[in-house]
Amino acid sequence: MQDKQAGIARPLIEIRSIDYIPESERHGTLLSQFSLWLGTNLQITAIITGALVIVLGGDVFWSLIGLMIGQLLGGAVMALHAAQGPQLGLPQMISSRVQFGVYGAVIPIVLVCFLYVGFSATGTVLAGQSMAQLFDISGNAGILIFGTLIATLAMFGYRLIHMLGRAASVIGIAAFVYLFSALMLHNDLLAVWLNNRQFTVAHFLLAISLSASWQIAYGPYVADYSRYLPTAISPWKTFMAVGGGSVLGTQISMTLGVFAAALAAGSTDRHFAGNEVNYIVGLGGTGIVASCLYFSIIFGKIIATTLNAYGSFMSVATIVSGFNGHQKISRRMRFAYIVAMVGLATVLALLAQHSFLTLFKSFILFLLAFFTPWSAINLVDYYWVNQGRYDVAALSDPDGRYGRWNKIGISVYIIGIFIQMPFLATGFYTGPMVALLGDIDISWIIGLLVPGALYFCAMRIWPRLSADA
Repeated sequence: MQDKQAGIARPLIEIRSIDYIPESERHGTLLSQFSLWLGTNLQITAIITGALVIVLGGDVFWSLIGLMIGQLLGGAVMALHAAQGPQLGLPQMISSRVQFGVYGAVIPIVLVCFLYVGFSATGTVLAGQSMAQLFDISGNAGILIFGTLIATLAMFGYRLIHMLGRAASVIGIAAFVYLFSALMLHNDLLAVWLNNRQFTVAHFLLAISLSASWQIAYGPYVADYSRYLPTAISPWKTFMAVGGGSVLGTQISMTLGVFAAALAAGSTDRHFAGNEVNYIVGLGGTGIVASCLYFSIIFGKIIATTLNAYGSFMSVATIVSGFNGHQKISRRMRFAYIVAMVGLATVLALLAQHSFLTLFKSFILFLLAFFTPWSAINLVDYYWVNQGRYDVAALSDPDGRYGRWNKIGISVYIIGIFIQMPFLATGFYTGPMVALLGDIDISWIIGLLVPGALYFCAMRIWPRLSADA
């Protein structure tokens, strides 16, 4: 199947992978970027992330404000990564070879693979629950069917993902308009918002951290989906299209989650934790309406999880190409990479489906400690150190100007991870400074500011020490 635009036939199955996109093959619009990220975030996992603030003790009024602040902060970081895509014509993580070296970039990319698998697993759990309800099958069967579907869709690549994004935005908007209308008809949401206010610094910062981490977690692969845009498109416009779609979609979803959890907390016969999908659908109705809502949940998770599966393929291919020097990836290898990563995520979903909510909160906050330093280093290097002037050919040459291992980038990255540990609070680990700060987790702020400043200063003082060929 082919799409003909401007006289150029483009196959539906993507022929490019991690190699450079020539200007003659650039296509797409800012609207497609906006709709992709709007549709990606109008989904059940974002709803549950917003609900977490209430489940963990926050109030409605300040939680919504905190979530919005986090969206804007994290969304700005995420959109700055997206603006690199059209200028470089490359997947996001390949540009990390400038900051870490051709071999050294494997360090953050391996961690990115864990990110993809983790988010794919959590999305598969929720989609599996919805498929079980919609088709009257077991949860395990729903998870397995969903995993198979994702592996198939990810094989098609960039263009199909954007098509799904446009459809997801339309379906998501319809579902959310209906759910909010149903909530307003049966509940006084204004009263819930105004009367449920009890400010605590810890819960306010938790809301900021959850939404900021949601946005920053897109950083390692957001440019994968903007790299086909023409170079002539303004970076500022790319920033606004991607960031605007992501922030708007996520805030809508998380707002619904906050109200849903607050209403559940005030009810004696409705429980949210452990019954997230069914509870959200139950807010909208039963019968045909419920079936349509289950379908919208499944479709929302299809686009989000396909992004993760496609991104995992790009990351694994980047790791392999760093050592063998080949940028072209055969369809057979593409299939093998995707099946391996989706299969791992599906197995994790089967194992973790009954303790999803607690594991998810710990997972996203813990991962943030590994990606904020990478994000800071990448952005400082691109916008302030090299100012966007990258040698694309040298990114594949371990004996070239970027070398095998970038001593400065790797050292600052390791420092950036460890400097956060005293301030980190997750279900996996809690640092000693957390209690002294009133149980407030400020690790992500430190993880952005300190590594960024250190990298900038080090590159100015010791630029020749960065690359080790």
